Amino acid sequence: MIARPDSSLRFRFATVDDVAAIVSVVERAYRADDAGWTTEAHLIGGRRTGADEVEQLVGSATGGLLTLSDQGDIVATCHLDRRADHAYFGMFAVDPARQARGFGAALLAEAERVAREEWGSPRMRMTVISARTDLIAWYARRGYRPTGGTSPFPYGDARFGEPRVAGLRFDELEKPLV
Repeated sequence: MIARPDSSLRFRFATVDDVAAIVSVVERAYRADDAGWTTEAHLIGGRRTGADEVEQLVGSATGGLLTLSDQGDIVATCHLDRRADHAYFGMFAVDPARQARGFGAALLAEAERVAREEWGSPRMRMTVISARTDLIAWYARRGYRPTGGTSPFPYGDARFGEPRVAGLRFDELEKPLV
């Protein structure tokens, strides 16, 4: 459970003032060697995101970056986007120094609430690197199931990092929200 379930916790969509903090959280969660079970550093090197991509997501007309702040510091973030028949959830990151305290589960639940109650989305979808079986199991415990859809990893596109292993792909997961 969250360490401080009090008024110091805030959910909100990010603004351009949050870009540097979001890039920092995402990079540490995905690429740091000491980020615990959430890191992808053993699979992918290089950057996970940059200010350019984060600024585009913040300015999106169909969604944005939902954040969870604790005492004013962004401790978790995710990309949430309205699509024609679902909401898309991605770039989910929790500050490695604050993991295992319930922040990730709380942000995921808030993203689902926004998608369901504010946007009227009937389902949430995401893509996860298939080699991240521990992460897929975490999502499964929260009701997400594979759709059978897959997509190739964008080898050669530095925006997604530098693969350290061959055969990476994304698996699509989905959860009904209604």
